[in-house]
Amino acid sequence: MCILLKKERTFKEIRDIGVIWVMDEAVKLGFYNCNPEWANLGQGEPEVGEMMGAPPRITNFTIEPGDDRYGPLNGMAALRRSIAGHYNRLYRKNKSDKYTADNVSIAMGGRLVLTQIFSILGQVRLGYKVPEYPAYEDLINNQAQRITAVRIPSKKENNYSISSGEFEEAINQLKLDAFLFSNPCNPTGHVIKGDELNAHLRIAREQNCALIIDEFYSHFIYEDGKAANAPVSAAAYVENVNSDQVLIVDGLTKSFRYPGWRLAWVLAPKDIIEDLGRAASGIDGGPSMPIQRAALQLLEPERADMETQALREVFSRKQRITLKSLRENGMICSTDANSTFYVWADISMLPPPLNDAGTFFLELLKRKVVVVPGYMFDIHPGQKNGDIHFEQYVRISFGPDEEILKMGLRRITELIKSYR
Repeated sequence: MCILLKKERTFKEIRDIGVIWVMDEAVKLGFYNCNPEWANLGQGEPEVGEMMGAPPRITNFTIEPGDDRYGPLNGMAALRRSIAGHYNRLYRKNKSDKYTADNVSIAMGGRLVLTQIFSILGQVRLGYKVPEYPAYEDLINNQAQRITAVRIPSKKENNYSISSGEFEEAINQLKLDAFLFSNPCNPTGHVIKGDELNAHLRIAREQNCALIIDEFYSHFIYEDGKAANAPVSAAAYVENVNSDQVLIVDGLTKSFRYPGWRLAWVLAPKDIIEDLGRAASGIDGGPSMPIQRAALQLLEPERADMETQALREVFSRKQRITLKSLRENGMICSTDANSTFYVWADISMLPPPLNDAGTFFLELLKRKVVVVPGYMFDIHPGQKNGDIHFEQYVRISFGPDEEILKMGLRRITELIKSYR
């Protein structure tokens, strides 16, 4: 008699992260990118077409014969120098200590940069606060054998940010070796800047706590509802580029509006960059040569400044439109949200059942509008289950072009009125 035993799965099950699940649900109802009938106010990318005041979009580029070969693991020297120069020009003009190509590593997208960073961390306690970018959960879990993720709750009165005092207390009480955060913050739109950002770096330096700072929204900065004059980066407060354990992650995806190019970078001390290159040899083999060469023109100072100032002008207008509509409909939106292209909206005062993020999301899908329920940003790396919060919040993106945005806001208004 032959008894067949059930074989265990050869491959582990991979679940959708929050925003991917949201989009999958929309696809089931007919959504696809550029479908004119839908308003995707859940999207995590900015509008990518021609924009008032911005330079023309790049529609073609030349592939050099040498681009057909493997490139350097940390990226081509010319682009690394250009990225270093970009940061020195914007943030370190009056500092004698400057970034060089040796402080830059390039990879094909922000998630890949973070994957490389997490792969070179040792046995560490990595702090993070909530709400935060959902992809961090799976990226950290992939290195769970070495990384102990330490969840730090945040307070509504601080727009769900961590003050420098709370940061110092967390390092000491929770014995953190490193701290990960998005600044400007996805999803809240809060930005730590000026003296407060400087304090975070000073505390990290004094406490020997490495900082991994996701700055993908660094140029989406507003003041009093209008475009700010400059971006925000921790690069302005690094004392020594080769000894401060500060890793700054950014790329072309948001501030330069080329998400499909999948090109990102990290600035860090030289020895960390060398380790990232070694990690890249086993993870991805280095970034695309043609894309890197095309990216050089985007970082030319005059073009870069033209693009990012236009971006702030256009997106500050869309932020004003979005906030006005949501507040008129009874949503509570923080007055301390001066960055990104998201509104972190409190829906607790909406008529039931719309004051539940899951219901609100599903009802809007019926009207061909996508938003992201707030509980998607309550991440729990290292835990199979955890208490879920932010069920009365939604993240609403003003990333789409203005006409699509207005269509989505009108449908939100219609939905809420139908329950009153």
